Amino acid sequence: MACVIDRHPCEDSPRLGAMTLHPEPESVPRARRWFRKFIAPYGLLCSVDDCVLMISELVTNAILHGRLDGVGVVRVEWFREGASLRVEVHDPGCPADVRLRRPDADDVHGRGLLLVDSLAASWHFGPSRFGGTVVSFVMADAWPA
Repeated sequence: MACVIDRHPCEDSPRLGAMTLHPEPESVPRARRWFRKFIAPYGLLCSVDDCVLMISELVTNAILHGRLDGVGVVRVEWFREGASLRVEVHDPGCPADVRLRRPDADDVHGRGLLLVDSLAASWHFGPSRFGGTVVSFVMADAWPA
């Protein structure tokens, strides 16, 4: 199985959904597709396309840089916090490896977190409650207050 979707989070939880992905390239479009499908009923006011782009970048980073000897999974969770949407991407890697780069114009890689930094109201990284690293972003005004 390449993907596990949690469609029914527990009642009274701010978590709207979660998915667990194998650290393989096919998981990036899968994450975009499943997030788009499962967030649709919530009627976001913020740009779903921006959210999907940021998820794509963070899942790609998790797959490329978040491996721990090739073991582990990538977990994506999304939460409603008041009027904001928070999305977390967890991987088994080391939090110290997350850094915002300033690539040269010729560089092919290194723009993922720059995109997140420019599109999200805020973003954070640190130790994941599952072990490894979590990188998250917040979209303000995703729902009416």
